[in-house]
Amino acid sequence: MKSDIIQSVKAVVITMFVCSVLYTGAVYAVGFLAKDRAEGSLIYKGGKVIGSRLIAQGFTSGRYFHPRPSAVDYNGAGAGGSNLSPYSKEIRERAEKIIASNGKGLPADMVTASGSGLDPHISLNSAMFQAKRVADARKMDINRVVAVINGHTDGSLKIVNVLELNMALDNAE
Repeated sequence: MKSDIIQSVKAVVITMFVCSVLYTGAVYAVGFLAKDRAEGSLIYKGGKVIGSRLIAQGFTSGRYFHPRPSAVDYNGAGAGGSNLSPYSKEIRERAEKIIASNGKGLPADMVTASGSGLDPHISLNSAMFQAKRVADARKMDINRVVAVINGHTDGSLKIVNVLELNMALDNAE
């Protein structure tokens, strides 16, 4: 009986060590090695956080490319998609507004939220769709804006990170 108690105490101590020390240390090490992603892939400008590579943020100025709409108002604390029908009044009104400021040929991802409502990317088609508006607002040559878009396109997926693209445009002026 005494040896059973000693064996049980040993098992508890070993289990506590593995679960409390080794597991915690392993999780910390992975977080440390993947520091950029573990800390939110934050983007800094002048020592100040201006956004994240992983979470969309709203841009409303004509000088900037606009992201997909967000069902959660770009709030990283909670993700959520939209259940709006493609024929809903809200989608139609959103599409009409975007077409009025950008022209015809509206890509679907410019009026529909992503599944999380936080997707930081738009399709290459959406970036090209907005290029003329952005070039006009910045008084830049359209070819220069298109070159910046092409330089920030993930070639295999044909998507563009909106924040990084907007930062590149700010630097190109």
